[in-house]
This record gives sequence, structure tokens and C-alpha cells, in this order.
Amino acid sequence: MATDETLNRLPDNLPDDPMHWADAWLKEAMASAAQRNPNAVTIVSVGDDGQPSARVVLCKQFVPDPGYFVFHTNYESRKATELAARPQSAALFHWDAIGRQIRFEGQVVRSPAEESDAYFASRYWGSQLGAWGSDQSKPIASKDALVIQIRERGESLGLSLADGTTRLQDDHVPTIARPANWGGMRFWAQAIELWIEGEDRIHDRGQWKREIVRSSEHTYTTTPWRGKRLQP
Repeated sequence: MATDETLNRLPDNLPDDPMHWADAWLKEAMASAAQRNPNAVTIVSVGDDGQPSARVVLCKQFVPDPGYFVFHTNYESRKATELAARPQSAALFHWDAIGRQIRFEGQVVRSPAEESDAYFASRYWGSQLGAWGSDQSKPIASKDALVIQIRERGESLGLSLADGTTRLQDDHVPTIARPANWGGMRFWAQAIELWIEGEDRIHDRGQWKREIVRSSEHTYTTTPWRGKRLQP
């Protein structure tokens, strides 16, 4: 297990489970506000033509045991449709201010509906409206057309919006249910690399791998991690 004294170097005998180190790094980055969105993570998907695509999302839950993290998206977006067809993915957390990064390889599946419902209910109403109002990754004629679309959908949900805007006209916010095409995605780690910046490019790198086997719609069974140190 990582401690405050050991977070800035990997021990000679690598830890058996790197996910708890990764969890400690993420918590430290969040607590220190290392950057505007310290929980930002780059996710990669691959299309039918073999073309990779990367984008930054926000990690909203990190579960070191059994070993996955969660981000949320429109299930009809490019990333979600590509990941549904090809669940293999790569991900990267990078904290330049503290000289650390974490690389992941693994597979992505949807979160359970009740987990997505609970997170959606915790969101600010404007973000809830945005999930309903935007057909993520689909073309639209203009920003004005997008505002009109969001307003129309907001009014259909019972929101009273000020003329020409997506702002509330009064303080009344009805309960907004999660749209069926929006929710969580679990990134199950199959490989992980912890990287610590060092002077003169003498960086500290550890890599771990394990086997993961799909056991249900949302979960995998896993084998123990196997770790090794890598040269920078």
C-alpha cells in the first residue's frame, strides 16, 4: 500500500497490487488541486476502420479492488459505440505539476443502471439538462440550433427556462430522470503502469499485468497482478 512517504518513488520490491497506489495518487492529486480537473483521464477507442480516437473524460469513481474506474457518457456517442463494438481500450492520467502519470490498458463495459441512476441524481440540474439536450457526437447546424434543441427538451422535462436561454426562470427544479442513453462506463484494468518523473530522465516506471475474463454484463473475474520495473 502506498503511503505519504513512498508516493514519490517505487520500492525495490514492487507492490503486489498497483491499483491501491493509483488510487492514492488520484486522491492526492484531487486533494492538492494539482490542476483544474485532476480526475481528467484520456480514453482511447477504435473505430470500424481501425482508426484510434482519444478524448478527455472525468473519472468519477475509482475502485482499486477489484480494479476499475468509472466515467460517464452518452451511450450513442462515438466513444461509447466504438467501445461497445471493441471494448479494448487504453487510458492515461497525467499530472504534470507533480510529475506523475498512470497508463492503463483494459476493457470497458457499461455500469449497472442503478449506479448510473445514483450518479445522475447527484448532478447539477444544468448538467442533467445537458445530458438530455445534446445528441453527443451528432452534427448540428449551429450553436443557436443547439440552444433551441436544449430549450425544447428542457421544457418537455418540466423546466421553466428564461426566454432564449437555458437558464431557469425561477427556482423550481423538477426531478429529472436519467435518460436511457446516458450512463456510466467501467474501465477494467488489465495492465497498469505507474510513472514518476526523475531528474536527468531517470524516471521511475513499474508495469503490472493480469488476466481479466468477462463474468457478467458489468464485471470481470481477475487473476493476481504480475509486476516488473521498466527502464525509462
